[in-house]
Amino acid sequence: MKRIMTVDDSASMRQMIAFTLEQAGYEVMQAEDGRDGLAKVTGDIDLFLTDLNMPHMDGIEFTLQIRADARYKFTPVVLLTTESQAEKKLEGKAAGATGWIVKPFDPEKLLAVVNKVIR
Repeated sequence: MKRIMTVDDSASMRQMIAFTLEQAGYEVMQAEDGRDGLAKVTGDIDLFLTDLNMPHMDGIEFTLQIRADARYKFTPVVLLTTESQAEKKLEGKAAGATGWIVKPFDPEKLLAVVNKVIR
């Protein structure tokens, strides 16, 4: 079973993502911000879904930290954000993000992106 970590400071967003992915047969780990996510990273993780704007550690810094870990150097990282600013996308890409989903999104879009990057 593929494992996905979702990192978002919104509990309702984490629950919606976890529900959608678990219904599709994925195992989901949840973290409330980048620092919490790094603390919970263990074993094989097939995809990181991280919010961009979070307290303590944002999605860009989380991506940089994940990329610095040899185990996850090539693991897909998809940023979730309400922002559509070009410079933030470039910053995310420079940090090593694989892709981008703009909130709000529907569950079908989430699954389409997830299936594309890890199947």
